[in-house]
Amino acid sequence: MALKDLPPDARPREKLIARGPGALSDAELLALLLRTGLAGKSVLHLAQELLETFKGLSGLLNAGLDDLKQIKGLGGSAKRAELAAVLELARRAMAEQLKERAVFDSPDAVKHYLQLHLAGKAHEVFAVLFLDSQHRLIVMDELFRGTLTQTSVYPREVVLHALQRQAAAVVLAHNHPSGTVQPSRADEALTQTLKSALALVDVRVLDHVIVGPGQALSMAENGLL
Repeated sequence: MALKDLPPDARPREKLIARGPGALSDAELLALLLRTGLAGKSVLHLAQELLETFKGLSGLLNAGLDDLKQIKGLGGSAKRAELAAVLELARRAMAEQLKERAVFDSPDAVKHYLQLHLAGKAHEVFAVLFLDSQHRLIVMDELFRGTLTQTSVYPREVVLHALQRQAAAVVLAHNHPSGTVQPSRADEALTQTLKSALALVDVRVLDHVIVGPGQALSMAENGLL
């Protein structure tokens, strides 16, 4: 069923025009991009299926073209390309915001940015946001990858990357694919090890953010840094 075949008060486009984009659910916004569903499945149902498959918007934003290809209804390359382009635009827009202003002017923006990049991954990834002296984003590097439950992190490599990026400060980040964002004792110990190692080259650790599906925890905000 296409959007034009829905009752007028159920059409996301009309709802958006009348009430603004904030009035639409995630599925309704996604349906606007998809435009058409399948035989026996409305476009809204297809949108909801996508969100459930990728565990929400954060997971969907991490989906690649091959991931999207597995979804029935996205077999056509044009629809996949359009969706992938929108997802990439969202990631780039968030990165631009962090590069234009101090990261900690908006801690929530940092969490959202990291969720876009890390929350949907099926394995653990350890990443670092390298910041300049005004705490604006220089770049985010995914330095280490691991399994579902653990990643080996080498402090020497983190220090070398910080020097190469000429960073004045960093935000550490990793994901917990299992779901919980509570830091383990190993997470806390690693944070202190990296904090000490980076201090030797005059680079501050501002935070360590742990990302899970639909959530993120700041160790700095929780007094664990």
